[in-house]
Amino acid sequence: MKRLLAVLLLSTAFAFAQAERVEPPFWYAGMHNPELQVMFYGKGIAQYTPSVSGNVPVKNVVKTENPNYVFITIDTRNVPPSDLVFTFKDTKGKTKFTRNYTLKQRRAGSAQRKSFDSSDVIYLLMPDRFANGNPANDNSGMAEKASRADINGRHGGDIEGIIKNLDYLQGLGATAIWSTPLCEDNHPAYSYHGYAQTDVYKIDPRYGTNEDYLRLSAEIKKRGMKLIMDYVTNHWGSEHWMYKDLPTYEWVHQFPGYAQSNYRMTTQFDTNASDIDAKYCMDGWFVESMPDLNQSNPLVLKYLTQNAIWWIEYADLDGFRVDTYSYNDKEGIAKWTKAITDEYPYFNIVGEVWMHDQAQMSYWQKDSKIAAIQSYNSYLPSVMDFTLHDAVGGVFNEDKPSWDQGMQKVYDNFTNDFLYPNVNNLLVFVENHDTGRFNHIYNSDFKKYQMAMALIATVRGIPQLYYGSEIGMAGDKGKGDGDIRRDMPGGWAGDANNAFTASGRTAQQKQYFDFTSKLFSWRKNKEVIHTGKMLHYLPWDNVYVYFRYNDKETVMVVMNNSNESRTFKTGRFAEGIKNYKTGKDVLTGKSLTLVNDITIEPKSVLILELN
Repeated sequence: MKRLLAVLLLSTAFAFAQAERVEPPFWYAGMHNPELQVMFYGKGIAQYTPSVSGNVPVKNVVKTENPNYVFITIDTRNVPPSDLVFTFKDTKGKTKFTRNYTLKQRRAGSAQRKSFDSSDVIYLLMPDRFANGNPANDNSGMAEKASRADINGRHGGDIEGIIKNLDYLQGLGATAIWSTPLCEDNHPAYSYHGYAQTDVYKIDPRYGTNEDYLRLSAEIKKRGMKLIMDYVTNHWGSEHWMYKDLPTYEWVHQFPGYAQSNYRMTTQFDTNASDIDAKYCMDGWFVESMPDLNQSNPLVLKYLTQNAIWWIEYADLDGFRVDTYSYNDKEGIAKWTKAITDEYPYFNIVGEVWMHDQAQMSYWQKDSKIAAIQSYNSYLPSVMDFTLHDAVGGVFNEDKPSWDQGMQKVYDNFTNDFLYPNVNNLLVFVENHDTGRFNHIYNSDFKKYQMAMALIATVRGIPQLYYGSEIGMAGDKGKGDGDIRRDMPGGWAGDANNAFTASGRTAQQKQYFDFTSKLFSWRKNKEVIHTGKMLHYLPWDNVYVYFRYNDKETVMVVMNNSNESRTFKTGRFAEGIKNYKTGKDVLTGKSLTLVNDITIEPKSVLILELN
């Protein structure tokens, strides 16, 4: 009896000492950086001494003031794909527990993977609002339950809904999909947006499983398309399991506790800024429910870097969009970005740098000459062109030409292209999940929609569409974010119409979709648009003319933003027209002679392939 009791006590102690979490949960052999930091979490785990099998060197063991964590760095150099064993011993050298750990085989050519670029058209969707492919997972035991009646609540869209509508996206002309975050966000309210994540190694079960995300990636690639993950380095959610038992006080920024960001990103490079203002920009929390991560802490930075790389390998990703990029610790985020692009030299990352000045935005792009003045390099390949977004948010209502209104605003945006190290790697857009809806701002004026889409389809950079705009979807930002994130019609059983099918679209939805599909499908194979040079002319009577050209081809774009027809002589544009005699309009198929005057209708655009 005593012996049985001793065995039971021993087995109970053994079980009690087991690691509750191991992150990353597995890794890959043959990585560029062979040093792997494995985090073990469990009650009192720091009291034990760890080792690893297979003659794998343990480079470092870090224990913090929290005894429930231990961070073990091993050297995987020349270690083949294999199963390792971590052993944890007490002070007497007795094994308390072991944990198997796998180094997996990488995909062939993984390190050289290609990414999204200026040949792509990115479709941004919010999975909860796109389509509900599997109603059975709408709640999945999570804190917030699905309720389509709540404009700010969970509506039930999921990964299965995206997979079922990939043919729709391909038919639209999209070549890459950027989904807002899909990792677990287990908050009691307003969790659908996903930017307050509570487990960054797990897909939210209301969207599906990790395996479903892998299936989405595979299905996207079958169609020759690309998958972009929305990655958040700046903050987690206040319900994150680790925030509830912090590895170290300095894992998040403390004041102590909460203090909100001042959102003044200029303090990151302003030589006149006070230290306290700069601190509150970088270290202040975005909102109270989003603890601000401390990227200057080496443990945090390594954790975020490995998590990002793990998702690239695991889900075979084609790129990142990084939320609130310029709120991060600027040195830490540069190290994070460089570590990823060192592993994947052709991997593209676009950062959200929501600023309103080209010099300030260009500061954040890789190899910026402006940032170099301060000996800084973010290593970030791409930034979002928010100044172009600012211009198109009002320009199509500015009917009368003036010194600085109307199409002059658009022209002026491109005059500052010299500030960017790589203008072809800018993300151009008219709206996203945080901004006003274009079709609301312009009262569903189809002609103005045509001009805006034609603009982002033909200028330098990578165009990004926001879901629903292609069927005329609107939404009032004044009513809150929920209204600019409406459900796609047809994504739920019982919807009045199904905009995912040609037969299910209303007349207005068909008009918008057919135009958008024609425009961006044409763009797919136009190298002159992807990488050609740009030549533009000062707007005249609110008419803006520009050319995209290379050694093989020239495209002429004419945009009339006035309420009257405009007729102009082509002689002024001889530098762009060269020896071409005619131009065929991409949108109508009509041919125009370039030796005579050209007339363009009010609020309209011509996209001419020159012959």
